[in-house]
Amino acid sequence: MSSTVTSSSRRRGLDHFEPEDVDPQAQRRLRGTLEQIDYTAFASNKALIGQALGHVDATHFQHMAVAAAQARAQWVAAAVAMTETAHTPAPDQIARLAQMRMAYEELAEAYEAMRRMVERGYVMFRPVPNPG
Repeated sequence: MSSTVTSSSRRRGLDHFEPEDVDPQAQRRLRGTLEQIDYTAFASNKALIGQALGHVDATHFQHMAVAAAQARAQWVAAAVAMTETAHTPAPDQIARLAQMRMAYEELAEAYEAMRRMVERGYVMFRPVPNPG
């Protein structure tokens, strides 16, 4: 089965302006300019994030993963507990549940952000030395 991507749906998925009727030399200049912009963003991220975090290692990822898993488990356990009765949860219970979900989502996003920082070279990943 094939699918066709229309220009309108393609544009919705992208943030970047894409001129269509530009001569090849102008396109090369534009690409060069955009590469300089991207490099500036990369260098800024590497300098600032590297300064803030220094390096990360497997222990950092483990701690972040455990915190996110605990938050997720607490959020779902609270939802299960409050739905054990036939009553609709009270507004204050729902508000607390929303706070718990937000905690989980923020920790999961932070984990993914840290992973992207390593992937993009903004921070150094140092393996944890094996004891012995």
